[in-house]
Amino acid sequence: MAAQDATMYWLSGRTRNDLFLLYCFADSGRPSAELRAHVAERSARIPDLRVRARAVPGDLDYPSWVPCAFADDQFVEHVLAEPNWAHVQAAVGAVVGTGVDAAVRPWRLHVFRGIADAPGSQSGPALVAVLQMSHALADGRRAARIARALFSEDEAAVGGVSAADRQSDADVVTRRRPVDAKPGSELWGSTVPVAAMVLRARSVGRMIEQSPLAVALALPQLPIRLARTVIRGYQALRAQRELAELTAAGELPPPGPDFPSSLINRAGPTTDSAHQVRMIVCAATALRVPGRTVTVVALTAVSLALARYLEGRDAPVERLGAQVPMALDAEVSHARNNYRSLSVDLFIEEPELRRRADKIAAALADRRRRAQHPLLTAQDQVTAVVPAPLLRRDIARYPLDTVPDSIAGHTVVSSVHRGPADLTFGGGPVRFTGGFPAVGAVMRLTHGVHGLGETVTISLHADAEILPDIDAYAELLRAALAETVHSLK
Repeated sequence: MAAQDATMYWLSGRTRNDLFLLYCFADSGRPSAELRAHVAERSARIPDLRVRARAVPGDLDYPSWVPCAFADDQFVEHVLAEPNWAHVQAAVGAVVGTGVDAAVRPWRLHVFRGIADAPGSQSGPALVAVLQMSHALADGRRAARIARALFSEDEAAVGGVSAADRQSDADVVTRRRPVDAKPGSELWGSTVPVAAMVLRARSVGRMIEQSPLAVALALPQLPIRLARTVIRGYQALRAQRELAELTAAGELPPPGPDFPSSLINRAGPTTDSAHQVRMIVCAATALRVPGRTVTVVALTAVSLALARYLEGRDAPVERLGAQVPMALDAEVSHARNNYRSLSVDLFIEEPELRRRADKIAAALADRRRRAQHPLLTAQDQVTAVVPAPLLRRDIARYPLDTVPDSIAGHTVVSSVHRGPADLTFGGGPVRFTGGFPAVGAVMRLTHGVHGLGETVTISLHADAEILPDIDAYAELLRAALAETVHSLK
């Protein structure tokens, strides 16, 4: 695994960070046994769906992906008390509070059948499929390609992979070998103390007894990775100084702003929290505004709805911000997770929505421009070669249940277009898609913006303790979407 993928894998032991991709199809009525058999047969031909993670004893090296076969418990059919949309949303809320063990199987498909009143169900009952996936296996963009391969009628989509995917497939091994990870995005990349690595001889001896070949192959890589970390750390320091100089000269936008926390950013553990989801399914034409992207329209609507919600809870804020994940060039990295999170001001102090949307669009463009600057890759390259024990230790110690004095955003708004609406499952055509970015100690409310064909779904994922009235917020957001589109046209 690349370092950023291993980070996602190790984080999954401390918090819920799986990906959840929801697809709503027409339910053709085919027996569930046939659907299960189809998933087993199709997944066997998709490289990303026939692997599991394998760790090195003591985490002396990064985990690897090894081949595995489909298991029956990877297809889960849920029987609801009542097959309606309200019960589906409640059940999906419970599902997104779970996590797969990538060392056993890194994905699972949840199926809900015969749903009578799902959005777009005027032509008949719906089948809702939720593809749950370890974040170590994929980021949002790659996960959408995997889902397309699983549900596409086009056989070319099953075996077809990009150059970046072919690189990532090379990390599927049947035996351990060193991995020289390439640049990517990593939260703790600049915080790894080089001098902190101490391995006790007694512990190493126990590890060797457990798996002598894996440890024998991993141990020689430790001093090499440590030396590379020092060298690249020096290069990153120089790059950081150059970035500061370019910023001071006005040649590069400044870093994203920080914000004081709000009511929806309270500290506390999330692994045992009750999760809630809601979906607002829209015709794509209803959110299209000339000269604006759907992402900017959604961010503007969130700025309205969230400010009003907090004011209604007697917890108004003067500023609001969002973290917006941005995909990076997959051709320059073999990492499965290849993105940066951008901190974007939502400018709630600007009352005129056209000007607010303009400011949000400009801020988003500035954040993207800075995030794509080549000097930032020098910082990524440090994490790419950090010895696994160092990164593993830092992840284990990172204070996930603490909200800092300043945060990069109050919520997450993740926007992905998942392609044309030409997918099917069991013979039923797809109607729409949704997705639920993970909630954490800081981000207790997240938004997904997912397009498929001529539909766009705004999905909400919230911690019930922090947002007990998610339906009230969903209605505020629905009204804010209509108000935003009307004001911007």
